[in-house]
Amino acid sequence: MKKRLARRIPGARPHAPGQPARRLLGALALAGLLLAGCGKDRSGPIAVSAIGGPPVVGNPNAQPLDPPAAFLAQTTAQGLVRFEASGQIEPALAQRWIVSDDGLRYTFRMADVQWSRGGKVTAAQVAARLRAAAGPTSRNRLRPLLGVIDEIEPMTEDVLEISLKAPRPNFLDLLAQPEMAILRNGEGSGPYRAARRPGGSILLTPPAPDEDAGNDPAPPQILLRGERAGLAVARFESGEADLVTGGTLGDLPVARAVDKAAAALRFDPVGGLLGLSILRGDGPLATPAVRDALGMAIDRAALVAALAVPGLQPRESLVPAGIQEYPSPAVPAWSARPLPARRAAAAQIVARAAKGAPLRLRVIVPAGPGYRILFAYLRGDWRAIGVEAEAVPEGADADLRIIDVVAPVGMASWYLRSFSCEASRVCSPDADRAMEAARIAQTPAERRDLLGKADLLLATSVPFIPLAAPVRWSLVSRRLTGFQPNVFAQHAASELIAARQ
Repeated sequence: MKKRLARRIPGARPHAPGQPARRLLGALALAGLLLAGCGKDRSGPIAVSAIGGPPVVGNPNAQPLDPPAAFLAQTTAQGLVRFEASGQIEPALAQRWIVSDDGLRYTFRMADVQWSRGGKVTAAQVAARLRAAAGPTSRNRLRPLLGVIDEIEPMTEDVLEISLKAPRPNFLDLLAQPEMAILRNGEGSGPYRAARRPGGSILLTPPAPDEDAGNDPAPPQILLRGERAGLAVARFESGEADLVTGGTLGDLPVARAVDKAAAALRFDPVGGLLGLSILRGDGPLATPAVRDALGMAIDRAALVAALAVPGLQPRESLVPAGIQEYPSPAVPAWSARPLPARRAAAAQIVARAAKGAPLRLRVIVPAGPGYRILFAYLRGDWRAIGVEAEAVPEGADADLRIIDVVAPVGMASWYLRSFSCEASRVCSPDADRAMEAARIAQTPAERRDLLGKADLLLATSVPFIPLAAPVRWSLVSRRLTGFQPNVFAQHAASELIAARQ
């Protein structure tokens, strides 16, 4: 099905760990009773429960997309390119493209694609949408990376050219993200068509099969729901969902609270940020030394072992190691020291800053039992150096915040720009200047040196305390033979069931 869909889609017309676990089991049991009256015929549409609010075609330039909105966007409002099941790039609105030898110019040939309510999608319409995403008033989460774009010009009705200020080998990965889906007055161009159903679900219908599809089965319809993690997992457990997607560390204990989930639980090997951002540069965290002391005290190995996520590794650097453009990021000076020595040094720094009294911090902890477990480990580690931490909800006055964000592209600049002076209360203007220079650097070596300078400056100012990579999970039924974990945690609806060989 993958090869057949790739051909026809572009031109388609039509706190204590035991207590939360017991509460979760009770909630799941109740949700299971509520679902018990539903039928269990899984030969119909693929039932997808995405964790979040009701699925809506949102405007990513105005507000972030939660998992239901992102799934709907990438299914009904494709971009120039899209991700296939393994996370590789394939055609969407653009049927083909050419990249200039210097990597500065991308020329896209548009496919013959229609808007859902009629009318051809043109290069000018795509250009207008891309300019809006990169514009100064855009709140698109990719906007900081879109600054590399120099010009977006429709050459004809069917040809679009994007010029860059400097080469970016990962540029197509940005264009494939759900936030870069092309919309017009809230409508997309498919390939799936959406119809709302009673109860808030959405039925997604694929385009008609090609005449040359042969005996390959037509792609099934998708029944998409947006719902909280407990109900989504209970629906999967009862056989009423084929896929639960959008899972984070916060709701991982929900997935692990039922026996059936163990065999179906799949993790995406994503990159990104899991750690603590500093929300204020005054008060107890006014000095980089105190902020650094908090990072020194954390037993990351014990934390990661407790989370028990396959492949998850502790991390002490803002940028993960191994990124092609910047493979060896700055690590803290204390990184090689044993934990007891680190904690002893951190306790001395805290004692001097607090003048002998306990240092008290307020931490915004997102909702979800997994985040509460994470905070419990942090609180214990910090108590060992004389810091008392209190968990507070979103919107409260706080000193730190737990953040958990997937990187949309494997570029060091995404990590560094997450703590620019535009994005973070604690920052380094000199690091910002280095990042701006790196943006227009014409050689990989020059760009690497400038990114390294920005990384060192941010490591000195300590705007972030890294812990590990984010955690993203799905529950996958045996019916979904095409599902593949990937580094972007994006799962194309058209490839959830693999083509017959």
